[in-house]
Formats: sequence, C-alpha cells, structure tokens
Amino acid sequence: MFYAVLGIAVLVSLLSVARFFFGKRAGVPRRTSVSLLVVAGSGGHTTEILRLLGSLSQSYSPRHYVFADSDKMSEDKIRSFERKKTETSPSSLFTLSRIPRSREVRQSWSSSVLTTIRSIVYSLPLTFRLKPDMVLCNGPGTCVPICISALLLRLLGLKRVTIVYVESICRVENLSLSGKILYYFSDYFFVQWPTLKEKYPKSHYLGRIV
Repeated sequence: MFYAVLGIAVLVSLLSVARFFFGKRAGVPRRTSVSLLVVAGSGGHTTEILRLLGSLSQSYSPRHYVFADSDKMSEDKIRSFERKKTETSPSSLFTLSRIPRSREVRQSWSSSVLTTIRSIVYSLPLTFRLKPDMVLCNGPGTCVPICISALLLRLLGLKRVTIVYVESICRVENLSLSGKILYYFSDYFFVQWPTLKEKYPKSHYLGRIV
C-alpha cells in the first residue's frame, strides 16, 4: 500500500508541475480539420464514446483510436462505426492502436502503479508520433497514460494538445478514478449529472451528452 500511495503522489506531483509550466488553458483547435485521439475502453466506455463521435462533424479527422491490448470488444465496435461513417464520408480516415492496460478491474493498488508506468512507456512514443490536436476520453484507465503523454507534448513544446474528458453517464454521484485524476489537468471536463457539477465546480454540465 505504501508504494501505491507513493506512486500516485509522485504522479500527481509531476502532473501539477507540468500544469504549472503550461500556463493558460489550451483552446479547441480552430482549423478545417482536427486530428483526434480517441481513448476507447471495455464495457460501456466504447459504446458511449462512439455515440459522442457520431454527433461530431466530419472535420474531426483523422480519428486515432487507442484501447487496451486485453480489450476484445472495442475493435469490432469501432470498425463497425467507421464502416457506417464511410457511407456518408468516403474519405474518412482512422487508425487503431493498442497499449498495455494500466489497471485491471479489482487489481491491487500496489501492482497498478507498475502496470500504469508500463502503459505510459508504450503511450509516449505513440502519442508523440500521432501528435493529435485533441484527446477525447470518457473514463477507461487507459486514458490516464495517454493524457499524461499529451501533457508532456505540451511541456516539451512539441504540440499543444487539447484534452477533453467526458465522464461516463454511469457516474451519478462520484467520479471514476480516471476522472478524479484528470479533473485537475483536462482542458474541458464534462459531467452528465447535476450532482457531479455541484461537487466539482470546474466541470461543465450540459445535461446528458450520450
């Protein structure tokens, strides 16, 4: 437990230092096309994020999907979604990438620190290669290493990436662990229940988004 707490403390400290150096909040990129890195997750996370993508314009392209290597369902859902998208936009572009899962369900805190570090090691070269304009995520553990990598892109002056976090509709009274971490470091943080808006004033509440 000691090493788990220490690891989380170090992570939060590093992110805080990075946030300090970034200065003003990044805005949503204003350009004809927006390169989007989308973090998918097992269970309902992928379903929710695809519903959200379905409401976005064609200017959010290419779409780079990232999900855990142990996720057996997200790829099929994403491919099905993108096949339908090509019916209205034949030039639609997307990629698929896998990284090690940062934390399994019911995994111990102590081992989670090590698996998260491993996931970050894989996320860094991927995010640095893609250099997206925006990261869009909604709570899977995989989004934390990706967002850390995006923050480092800013810190190093390589790319100013906008991080948009949409908390899952399932979260009514409390944020997910990913949400509790990224609440302080995302550029735009959306919740879907008024009770969460009351607890987390920095968040944006627009009603049900997905």
